[in-house]
Amino acid sequence: MGTANTLDTDNMRGLVWKLAIPSMLAQFVSVLYSIVDRMYIGNIPEIGEVALAGVGVCGPIVTLVSSAAFLVGIGGAPLVSIRMGQKNYRAAKVILANCFFMLAVIAAALTVVSLLMKNYLLMWFGASDRSFVYADQYITIYLLGTFFALMSTGMNQFIICQGFAKTGMFSVILGAVCNIVLDPVFIFLFGMGVRGAAIATVLSQMASCLFVLRFLFSSKPIIPITFGEYHWFVMKKVMTVGFSPFIIIAFDNILIISLNSVIQKYGGPERGDMLLTCATILQSFMLIVTMPLGGITTGTQTILGYNYGAKRPDRILKAEKHIFAMCLVFTAVMFVIAQTVPELFVRIFTQDEEYIRLTTDAIRVYTLGVIPLAAQYTIVDGFTGMGIARIAISLSTFRKSVFFLCVFCIPPLFGVDRIFFTEPISDFAGVICSITVFALCFRKVIGLKKEP
Repeated sequence: MGTANTLDTDNMRGLVWKLAIPSMLAQFVSVLYSIVDRMYIGNIPEIGEVALAGVGVCGPIVTLVSSAAFLVGIGGAPLVSIRMGQKNYRAAKVILANCFFMLAVIAAALTVVSLLMKNYLLMWFGASDRSFVYADQYITIYLLGTFFALMSTGMNQFIICQGFAKTGMFSVILGAVCNIVLDPVFIFLFGMGVRGAAIATVLSQMASCLFVLRFLFSSKPIIPITFGEYHWFVMKKVMTVGFSPFIIIAFDNILIISLNSVIQKYGGPERGDMLLTCATILQSFMLIVTMPLGGITTGTQTILGYNYGAKRPDRILKAEKHIFAMCLVFTAVMFVIAQTVPELFVRIFTQDEEYIRLTTDAIRVYTLGVIPLAAQYTIVDGFTGMGIARIAISLSTFRKSVFFLCVFCIPPLFGVDRIFFTEPISDFAGVICSITVFALCFRKVIGLKKEP
């Protein structure tokens, strides 16, 4: 069945489900990369909690590296969808070729720069004297696999945007299963500890990368990877569209870094590492919420981009309604879980009762604004999927700015233990802003029928 005919004629509800479910499941499985690592590391005898704090400090670096994949992948995939909607397959191939070249160059540059700066970054990002050694062990090995991480994540977007959502899901599942199997082997059987967790992650990303590239170089996709016709204006357009998810993720990093640093500053030598460990577990739980939620909204971007290119605003509106409904159901379920049984999740990482109590309370507070995120993600990723990056960036930046302000205001005024209220405050403020903008301009935007 041709992808173009599917996106043109399929029942919208069925089409949204067909693309959203595999993408959501793929993102849920991808969360296992970090959670499995942290789960095993947290249960290493004697050093588990401190080592977990060290790996938590690595989180922003890992995410920053991964954000380059979204700069190119989510930047290029909507453009490919739009060109396919216009039946301009040659232009779609040129975009994909440029994206592949960009990812290869960025991966090489990031590997070198990150390795040179890693010691400074770890200290800036909140590592203590005790946790630094474990953070350094993990991140050094992880950065050596930057090429595999970027290619597996970035190029997978071009599988999904052509309608092969199940194939995209399988590539992520392959890596996650490899990680689940390899982690205990390298960490405990080979006695490599934190280094073993990093090696298992890199090997798993390599498996996903090889699968993705093999598919995109084959005759199966409508738009395969080709070489040549590299143009700066194409790369610039990709980066313009991809700048929205990139800056969102980069800003998220800044927020996590700020959160970690403030926790260390106000927590002091006694409570700093403990609260940082709690924050690491908390952020792992939030990944279970935000990654699948983002899977729904990014996995369906191809519908929005295709119909925007085909000048079908009626189908865009129908798609957004169904996407929001799915997001609302998902966030409601996660809210109930977060408020009722967070302790079950925390015990995966630690058996220390004080850590469990602190983290359980933190999860309940941090997730108070989870349900409104359904609207936030639908609106921001909807604009991104149609190549309207400026609005998406503005809406996301507003929400993150509120978070950033709260990080530095709440601890000195109300105590460091109240720092976890930053998330729900920013969630509610952000969604109010996004809904207002959506109500005022969305119909007008899709009715303008401008080519992105």
